[in-house]
Amino acid sequence: MTLNPADTGFVDHLRAVLPADTLRPAEPRYLEEPRGRYQGQAGVIALPRSTEEVAMLLRAAHAAHVPVVPYGGGTGLVGGQIMGAAEGPAPLVISLERMTALRGVYPQENVIAVEAGMILADVQRAAREAGRLFPLSLAAEGTARIGGTLATNAGGVNVLRYGNARDLCLGLEAVLPTGEIWHGLSRLRKDNTGYDLRNLLIGAEGTLGIITAVSLKLSPIPAEQGTAMLTVASPAAAIDLLAMARDQLGETISAFELIHRQGLEFLRETLPDLRLPFADLPDWCVLIDLGLPKGRSPADALAALFETALDAGLCADGVIAQSEAQRQALWSVREHIPEGNRRIGSVSSHDISIPISRIPDFIVEGGKRLATLGDMRINCFGHLGDGNLHYNVFPGQGKDRRAYDHLRDEVKRCVHDLTHEYDGSVSAEHGVGRLKVADLARYGDPVKLAAMRAIKQALDPHGIMNPGAVVPLAD
Repeated sequence: MTLNPADTGFVDHLRAVLPADTLRPAEPRYLEEPRGRYQGQAGVIALPRSTEEVAMLLRAAHAAHVPVVPYGGGTGLVGGQIMGAAEGPAPLVISLERMTALRGVYPQENVIAVEAGMILADVQRAAREAGRLFPLSLAAEGTARIGGTLATNAGGVNVLRYGNARDLCLGLEAVLPTGEIWHGLSRLRKDNTGYDLRNLLIGAEGTLGIITAVSLKLSPIPAEQGTAMLTVASPAAAIDLLAMARDQLGETISAFELIHRQGLEFLRETLPDLRLPFADLPDWCVLIDLGLPKGRSPADALAALFETALDAGLCADGVIAQSEAQRQALWSVREHIPEGNRRIGSVSSHDISIPISRIPDFIVEGGKRLATLGDMRINCFGHLGDGNLHYNVFPGQGKDRRAYDHLRDEVKRCVHDLTHEYDGSVSAEHGVGRLKVADLARYGDPVKLAAMRAIKQALDPHGIMNPGAVVPLAD
């Protein structure tokens, strides 16, 4: 299907049916992404204030065969929010930044309903004001919008206990590519009435419609929280420690993060004022976070775990937070690792997931294979509790990243081929976007890909929604 640009005639039509300040010319901030690897285009930017205005925009785009790019907080790392000239004519970009209303809070039901443009941190704040916890937590939570986090099925640090964004969503209101509004903003936990359109739209990255409002699961706020950073001899020891922690502490573990010495060295080099918990940096350590009911001491629980792990030879040292300030200081180390990576400058960064028991072998084999390509440093860290690794490759010590530009694609192929060999996924929590469409075609199951194309064709017959993202073209 041939697409048409959001040209002057199309824009004039929109101006005739929408409030005067809904449209604005293309601005650079809507055409950039955090890593600077994609440059977008737009015929016009639309900032609707209501679901009906979103529907009017999509009805017009559907009728005129104009491509549409939904825009959330712009924090995506795989180019899903940016459409370049090679993928089609200048699109209509729809930002939901004005749709930030709180639709309702239901503390007895542990539910909150908000519009899709609300910032994730504001959703968390609204939940806390109602005495509840919305546990989805990301590095970009101060700018990411809840609609975008659901459209990409974002993960973050608390997946081990609370699940991905998908697991925290009960219902959606959304506008389909034809401009029809789906009123699915349910607060029900059981609704077995046919195909699950909610889960189809979650993770679709705006290729099947635009999420305009969401109802989300809340949880009780843990009465007591505690954090420890424990050294471990190896990733295998970290996995054994995770099993031990689960045996002792059950579902009270909110996060279990694996940290490599390389990440700590990057922090020492680029952020010297950041206080690290160990003077002598360990090869590997884990960050454990607990949320306990009233009357239980997290520090005592973590101390008991450390003693058991020490006796079993899994841990050699550790720091257990004795105050909220100390707890935040430990988390600050983990949260600054991406900033340290950014300042060093990677050759190629990878968001992958591996079956947990196979992670130690993957790390060893990955190091061997990359060594055949050149002198490189690997910072492997991430959410060990759910198998999600951020496996990032950097220039050798003292070498310029630009000297590795010719190797970027080869490094990525090396890591992704190995991930596939180990029954993993080349996209754990960042989505597919445009960056990984070729990977999906290379590694994806052909039956699944055919089903995806069929769904796309059924819901978006003119192919206007986020062209070039997620769905690989048929061979």
